[in-house]
Amino acid sequence: MFDLDKWQEILGTVRRHKLRTGLTAFGVYWGIFMLAVLLGAGKGFRNGVEQEFDVAKNAVFIWSQRTSEPYAGLKVGRFIRFTNDDVTALTREVPEAAVILPRSSLDGTFTVQYGTKSSSFSVNGEYPGFPAIKALNLTGGRFINAPDIRERRKVAVIGDRVAEVLFGSQEPLGQQIRIKGIYFLVVGRFKAEGKPENAQEEAQTIIIPLTSLQNTFNQANRVGYFAFIPKPGIPAAVVETKAKQVLARQHKVAPTDERAFGSANVEEEYARVQGLFTGISGFSWLVSVGTILAGIIGVSNIMLIVVKERTKEIGIRKALGATPWSIVSLIVQESIVITAVAGMLGLLMGTALMAGINSMIAGQNVGFFANPQVDVGVAVAAVSLLVVSGALAGLVPALKAAQVQPVVALKDE
Repeated sequence: MFDLDKWQEILGTVRRHKLRTGLTAFGVYWGIFMLAVLLGAGKGFRNGVEQEFDVAKNAVFIWSQRTSEPYAGLKVGRFIRFTNDDVTALTREVPEAAVILPRSSLDGTFTVQYGTKSSSFSVNGEYPGFPAIKALNLTGGRFINAPDIRERRKVAVIGDRVAEVLFGSQEPLGQQIRIKGIYFLVVGRFKAEGKPENAQEEAQTIIIPLTSLQNTFNQANRVGYFAFIPKPGIPAAVVETKAKQVLARQHKVAPTDERAFGSANVEEEYARVQGLFTGISGFSWLVSVGTILAGIIGVSNIMLIVVKERTKEIGIRKALGATPWSIVSLIVQESIVITAVAGMLGLLMGTALMAGINSMIAGQNVGFFANPQVDVGVAVAAVSLLVVSGALAGLVPALKAAQVQPVVALKDE
């Protein structure tokens, strides 16, 4: 039940000792402020680093290099060239992979033309599984499909910068562009997303079926590299290991030759980054909670002084019939008020600072830092910590107050 008289008494006590209360509450305020700022900044760094992971978090990439060991009568230093036969072998022997994506690019200097307009763009050969590796924001038309691959159709999906340069305000879908003099029908367009430098490069990309790239541009039976997505519950490292073993057998590479194939395991890299930021978060909590505890100890000491100053008053209350619980609740509530108000101010100021920084850097590329914010979960945890800490800070002084004997208190000078 709400007791107005009790709350008026608490506020009156705080007003009578403004400086003492303010200095004591500052420790709690600063601890919560530090917690909000450190965790908000940590979230900003986490967001910035995660932006670098613009592909599936469990993707694996494998590319060919030169052999470093002789094997089966073959000399050292051979450069491995992947082929369509490798696709068949990987599909058959690596059932742990949900997606096996052969990829390649059109090399050399060339221009892409539409009418009288022309410019240089990247041309990549892909399979329909590409969006599983990297999300694609289609703004019109469609992506490459299975019939395109099977029938080696000359179709293209273009980035927004390609559409802007070659077509201007004209709709590109249904139009034909020339790549090295060969006509391709534009069936889709996409908008590049992610970090500015990556998005700028992707916006100038044209995607065509890999089989069309191989057949049209004298790259028959050639694959540049592979991308994989493991099935749910399968570690990416399992797919990486098995795929390398299959490719080694396909190209007669020594099982101990670790330089013949290069690889990147995004899942392992992402896990390392997450571990790093978990450590940073834990350190932030450790520092902030330490500061908060120092403030709480200060609040507890002040409440002990308050109990000492109000010994006679407490004695009179008990002589008039006040229960020990009413004395305890009065002291504990006063402690909670001090810690809660100070902590909430610290949380609000820390959150406001993070919001201000986020507003200043919005739309800018500031490296490994983006969208700093204080999570709702952190705010709830901080408020809970404040209530519990405030109650604990006032508990010892409150119990001491409850033990005051009226006769002794009234004799106290």
